[in-house]
Amino acid sequence: MMRKTSVILLSAATGAALTLFVTQPRAVLMGSSARAATSDTYRQLNLFGDVFERVRSDYVEKPDDSKLVESAISGMLTGLDPHSSYMDAKSFRDMQVQTRGEFGGLGIEVTMEDGLIKVVSPIDDTPASKAGIMANDIITNLDDEAVQGLTLNQAVEKMRGPVNTKIRLKIVRKGQDNPIEVTLVRDNIRVRSVRARVESDDIAYIRITTFNEQTTEGLKREIGNLSTQLGDKLKGFIIDLRNNPGGLLEEAVTVSDAFLERGEIVSTRGRNAEETQRRAAHAGDLTKGKQVIVLINGGSASASEIVAGALQDHKRATLVGTRSFGKGSVQTIIPLGSGNGALRLTTARYFTPSGKSIQAKGIVPDIEVVQDVPDELKARTDTKGEASLRGHLKSEGDEKTGSQSYVPPDAKNDKALKMAADLLHGVKVNASAPTGDKAAIDKPASKVAN
Repeated sequence: MMRKTSVILLSAATGAALTLFVTQPRAVLMGSSARAATSDTYRQLNLFGDVFERVRSDYVEKPDDSKLVESAISGMLTGLDPHSSYMDAKSFRDMQVQTRGEFGGLGIEVTMEDGLIKVVSPIDDTPASKAGIMANDIITNLDDEAVQGLTLNQAVEKMRGPVNTKIRLKIVRKGQDNPIEVTLVRDNIRVRSVRARVESDDIAYIRITTFNEQTTEGLKREIGNLSTQLGDKLKGFIIDLRNNPGGLLEEAVTVSDAFLERGEIVSTRGRNAEETQRRAAHAGDLTKGKQVIVLINGGSASASEIVAGALQDHKRATLVGTRSFGKGSVQTIIPLGSGNGALRLTTARYFTPSGKSIQAKGIVPDIEVVQDVPDELKARTDTKGEASLRGHLKSEGDEKTGSQSYVPPDAKNDKALKMAADLLHGVKVNASAPTGDKAAIDKPASKVAN
């Protein structure tokens, strides 16, 4: 047994010696380079230590050491690209709530107006709707604290909290002489990332506002509801991704899968070739082959672009609107331990099924439709896009700036929506309309004048 072991060890040692011999010139060179790099890195870290100590000892006011370190980490990450960042413990918790799409709260969509909290709308079947809170109500007090002087985020944080805890709201309502006081018990609230309605009596319109953990579930539910409601009248689906900033990669994959029978949805490629991952569709088109129109604009980014790119490349949908934002990178959330927050680090680029990177370019719609914008809003309706962000990852080839992101508040003025309906009704015909799910080649957008 001892002799056998010796032979195995000798064989391994011989192999190692042979490998070292063959690669020795390169190994020596790399070793020297690595030592120089390490030496330079330690020199820079020593410099950081010197600066840190100088700030601690000489700054005009005594600084918070933990804040200094957090700021240094944050500066290191933001110097990489616009999407890498450090999240402290609170920001990390907020991000988790956002991506879960589920939290303890009241069920009110709110905005800030003249320093006060204005109710946009109560969410159905939540404590807010059951208590009779109405759109346009003004919330002036939360428990005994005046809202005036709080930021929107601070006010929202106070309204959220553990399930089954109470909060008292003072509300001013138009037409009521005296403020209304109501006590609500927080409940488990799910953010509605998917909204749907029947358009033109025979079209299923589905708006996706973000990609959180509830999105695919919501999409499947609305496809089923509208398919049952419209029955044989159903002409097709309009999927509105305009001004959707993105969200979870996994949700973008499963949303795309809902419309595809087979084929690649997206690939992600990191620094090393072995890190490449490909995600493919599974059989089962939930729309049963109905025609699909996807609406995009300059505010459609990240996960929205993954969905739009997959359906366009497979010729499963016609894209209508304006060029998308152009965020073609993937961020990984890396927790740093209890109480230390997390890193949001760019770890890969993503590519559409035909192998295109949309980084700093965006997705060009099959049919470009530019909205009519009121004069007073013209200066604020274009999104500059990824290419305009300082420190963005460079693209291969020419970069493109952003495009129009305005969506008319009244559907009857929405030219892109009207174009989508006309396509589904056959009033307008797109020469490059989907005919299968074979990957498409690059093609310029069709220009449509209305």
